Amino acid sequence: MKKLIIPFILIFCANIIYAQKAEKSYFSNGLNNYEINVASSGTNNLFDLGWNHLHAITKNKKFRIGYGIRFTGINGSGNFFTAPAKLTSEDANLDTINVSSYTIGSLNLSIHLNYKFNQKWQVEFNIDAVGLSFGSSATADYTTSKRLNTNPVVNNKQNASPTPFNLLLVGDNDLGSLNSQIKIKYYLNSQWAFNFGGTFIFSELTTSNKLFKDNNRFRQKTFMPMIGITYSPFNN
Repeated sequence: MKKLIIPFILIFCANIIYAQKAEKSYFSNGLNNYEINVASSGTNNLFDLGWNHLHAITKNKKFRIGYGIRFTGINGSGNFFTAPAKLTSEDANLDTINVSSYTIGSLNLSIHLNYKFNQKWQVEFNIDAVGLSFGSSATADYTTSKRLNTNPVVNNKQNASPTPFNLLLVGDNDLGSLNSQIKIKYYLNSQWAFNFGGTFIFSELTTSNKLFKDNNRFRQKTFMPMIGITYSPFNN
């Protein structure tokens, strides 16, 4: 995980320094944010950092929409289930792989919806839209042994790696690993805020072999409590 995180922390810090030297006209009105969040479910741990820019779309400037870029790193263990939507509609099509340890790093463009109650409190929902994932491969246990008897080519030990392409298509139609958050922001002062809420992440692995129904994509859905900080350098 450290090998995945360190380069993005360096880029993240460089971006903050650049933004502080950039034209204030673009980053004005407190709409430019840098964030770091951590989350854990006990068996899975998540770290994300990103930048986002919000645009007010109402006259009172309370409701805002925006875009950003986010790096998410997650590691953990557990079961991954058949991912493609064309198969998940029927329980009989569901297969499972179990991974004792995995690490996925994702870099995605994100969509943000934000409502500002006052100078202290905000609520936000955001979700990854498109990007790439990477990470080391892991050995997974394919547990549907009753099907192995009819397909001797398939081994119950499978090599699984992060699905490389991520795309938001809604629900089980999604591809790859995508992070979404619902959180409350409490501004300690004009620039620094404390975040608390939850993150819901789709993590996806692809096996090197096609398995039952020619499927090689498996997904884990995890909800985790989350805390973090937001830095808004041009907030007034």
